[in-house]
Amino acid sequence: MSSAASAPTESTAVSGLSVGRGLAYLGIAGAAWGTAGAAASLVFSDSDMGPVALSFWRCAGGFLLLLVVRLLRTHRTAASVRTERTERTERVAVSLPRRSRVLRITVTGVALAVFQTAYFAAVEATGLAVGTVVTLGAGPVLIALGARFALGERLGLGGICAVGGALAGLAVLFVGGGDAAVRPWGVAFALISAAGYALMTLLTRWWGRDGGTDASDTTVWAFAVVSLCLLPLAAVEGLVPHTAEPARVLGCLIYIAAVPTALAYALYFAGAAAVRSATVSVIMLLEPVSAAVIAVTLLGEELNTATVAGTLLMLAAVTGLAGAEARAARGRRGGVGAG
Repeated sequence: MSSAASAPTESTAVSGLSVGRGLAYLGIAGAAWGTAGAAASLVFSDSDMGPVALSFWRCAGGFLLLLVVRLLRTHRTAASVRTERTERTERVAVSLPRRSRVLRITVTGVALAVFQTAYFAAVEATGLAVGTVVTLGAGPVLIALGARFALGERLGLGGICAVGGALAGLAVLFVGGGDAAVRPWGVAFALISAAGYALMTLLTRWWGRDGGTDASDTTVWAFAVVSLCLLPLAAVEGLVPHTAEPARVLGCLIYIAAVPTALAYALYFAGAAAVRSATVSVIMLLEPVSAAVIAVTLLGEELNTATVAGTLLMLAAVTGLAGAEARAARGRRGGVGAG
């Protein structure tokens, strides 16, 4: 067995996270991300908050929540008997040079800031449908190419078909749902957003394979970096919104910071370190599926043929690729045990 093929097994052993659990984490994260749009729409309708300010408060609130959880967990761990897995993880984290750790957190944070900010710019320039379909459509392609040439991860025929099916479902779901104007600047911003997302995913996977990443540590401090990057832009746009519904707006902001940010990204970074990059990109397309379901069931949008067809295509692709990833993980474990 080649080193590239055996690396995911080693990564799982170091992190203590199985591929199956990583897939579950990613699925929950994707579904949670899909709720952010509905909550954001309520904020925009009830106040004059802009997208950059909302992104800043989302990241700053997520950072504070994750930091509190991390401090509580550290205190609890220090007061209890450490398990063998915890000790092993801590030894890996300590062995990573401080400069490398800071570099990883900074690069992840900058990539995340580019991903979010460029996406909002794309939506503003060319609309939600085109901005989303270009960003989420280009992301899996860039990730699959990067994983093939930089990480040596092969998709195989089944994986290629799954990615193709997911992209087709995404196109049907958004473009088939109504008219959309394609503007070059908006498409350019969407491609920049997709590149930031791809870089973040590939680096998380790469660092997870060499066993030197503490996912919770990276998540917390990456959001600190994003908040610092967005603060000056948000200040220009206006940090404090004017609203006649302060309790409702505050509730939505707390929800956005807690569920589709703190919870979802913590699960995303943990799962992305244990699962192949191309699989991560397809699993995360549960976000638009979740958003479509919420739009129909809670926001009263019409259930049309495009919504049904696109959702089914994407769910089939996600299910197929997740099953293939789990079978490949079992095969690797069997090969290691037999060898």
